[in-house]
Amino acid sequence: MNRVRPHTGATIVLLAVTAVTLASCSPPAKTTDAGAGSGGGTSGTSIATATSAQEAGGMDALVAAAKKEGTLNVIALPPDWANYGEIIKGFEAKYGLKVDSAQPDASSAEEITAAKNLKGQSKAPDVFDVGQAVAAANTAMFAKYKVSTFADVPARLKDANGTWVNDYGGYMSIGYDASKVPAPTSVADLLKPEYQGKVALNGDPTKAGAAFSGVVMAALGSGGSADDISKGVTFFTQLKAAGNFLPVDPTPATIEAGQTPVVLDWDYLNVAQGTKLKGKLDWKTVVPKDAVVGGYYVQAINVDAPHPAAARLWQEYLYSDEGQNLWLKGGARPAREEAMVKSSTIDATAYAALPKADGTPVFLTSAQSETAKTYLGENWAKAVG
Repeated sequence: MNRVRPHTGATIVLLAVTAVTLASCSPPAKTTDAGAGSGGGTSGTSIATATSAQEAGGMDALVAAAKKEGTLNVIALPPDWANYGEIIKGFEAKYGLKVDSAQPDASSAEEITAAKNLKGQSKAPDVFDVGQAVAAANTAMFAKYKVSTFADVPARLKDANGTWVNDYGGYMSIGYDASKVPAPTSVADLLKPEYQGKVALNGDPTKAGAAFSGVVMAALGSGGSADDISKGVTFFTQLKAAGNFLPVDPTPATIEAGQTPVVLDWDYLNVAQGTKLKGKLDWKTVVPKDAVVGGYYVQAINVDAPHPAAARLWQEYLYSDEGQNLWLKGGARPAREEAMVKSSTIDATAYAALPKADGTPVFLTSAQSETAKTYLGENWAKAVG
């Protein structure tokens, strides 16, 4: 919730979805001799260019090479975001590698900036977890790689060559303290007197992906569309006029303290808050059926990863049943959801605990997101300033 995650300077693209200063270290060594160090693969293929575990010499060889590297550098992965804390611990325990997690609250754009600034250094990020818009603008920085479960990921959620793959996603939701406000069933409910001074948006929609999607949700719930989010801005103008809009950026601390009793955010973040606060607050999550807005994040490997074997092993872990179920445990919808349901490998308990999304999901296209971003840039400050 405290992860700002701006996308393309302003927003996340919703699919059918600063410079960072770190210690300077020597550049990583990459070899091309088969079996030699982290660079070893089959027929002289460097692991740094391997597009599959098979090209890297098989999973055993990939694991061995990653262990020799000893470290994986990740960036912008808060432990309370989509269960990344447990995912990182699980990876470390399974393979005996150390995960160096830098700048956990950095944005998608800052991940790319860090990779550019630290290119050739051992502290550069090995992998990226970014919004689709940022991914689309930076594919030249990504290494092609297809995990062993690549076929399970729907075509709409991946690049056919493995340059990027959607990893997890969710729906925009309304999180609320059931002891302080009545259960909302629609976005329009939030305009009622019972919500006076209680409704917070997770960030600035001109900068933060979740907040941007909150405005889209408000637009759909007010009769607008993915092509025209102006009614979403009008909704927040009305929310402010009614005294219901709370100009506070919600965090786990503000929720627990009762300062932000209603929060518009991704369902997996609101669900995580409910789990964390069980016994303290009756925090519930609802996805309004008249405004179901979906979005996925993107996973990619840095083409200049200082630990290329660890980067590829990380991808294999994330897209394994274990990794996908850990995202699911965090309330996020994993990219392999459909295949795992069919094969009965999905965590049934965690899957059943997902908030119901009864309406038809809306996923903005890149063009729709750009149009919305422009509109917000011109009108948001006037609406809530």
